[in-house]
Amino acid sequence: MSAPVFLADDLSGDRVVLSGPEGRHAATVKRLQPGEPVDLVDGRGTRASSVVLSVGRDEVVLEVRARVVEPAPAPRLVLVQALPKGDRGELAVELATEVGVDEVVPWAAARCVMQWTGERGDKQLARWRATAREAAKQSRRATVPEVTGLATTAQVAARLRGATGLVLHEAATTPLSAVELPRQGEVVLVVGPEGGLSDEELATLGGTAVRLGRTVLRTSTAGAAALSVLSARSGRW
Repeated sequence: MSAPVFLADDLSGDRVVLSGPEGRHAATVKRLQPGEPVDLVDGRGTRASSVVLSVGRDEVVLEVRARVVEPAPAPRLVLVQALPKGDRGELAVELATEVGVDEVVPWAAARCVMQWTGERGDKQLARWRATAREAAKQSRRATVPEVTGLATTAQVAARLRGATGLVLHEAATTPLSAVELPRQGEVVLVVGPEGGLSDEELATLGGTAVRLGRTVLRTSTAGAAALSVLSARSGRW
């Protein structure tokens, strides 16, 4: 079984103290004990193989035994996720993070039922970012995917023009498994809302319309399924 993963901002020293929420989780939830192996990551690609030295009420002291910087996988995978209803957005972020997404872009598509405005939008964005952080730890990743601010359709279209842009659409005739993928650069995958993409949005976005298969997935699970296909075909997996 692989060692548990905890986030620490600074991994430059020989000893690291986990405190605050991360320390409390390590000490009281995971109940780490002296001598146990732990992987510390900084969320930016550095992984430090460590051993627990001591455990306090809400902090854990660890000794770093080895340190490595993991190279970023290529091509870079970006998920543009239309805002789903309820907590399905967090599910979409969690699953995408577990399968290796590098960046998540929340998108205010025309037919989104959920709207991010004012304080509510700030709270939802914070939830998506917290979900990415926790899912990265659970899946033993050294890098936490970036979750950007809410994007408009025009901003998403601009992002697709600078990358290999793929738009999931149930009426597309090109299967995702047949698309030629780059070895480097960025692949941007767009997943629409529950109500689907409008014709105007499809025209504005550009890119290549693709389908996964005969079944229609929920917006919260389609991204992870498509990212899995891309990871396998691009050699990331």
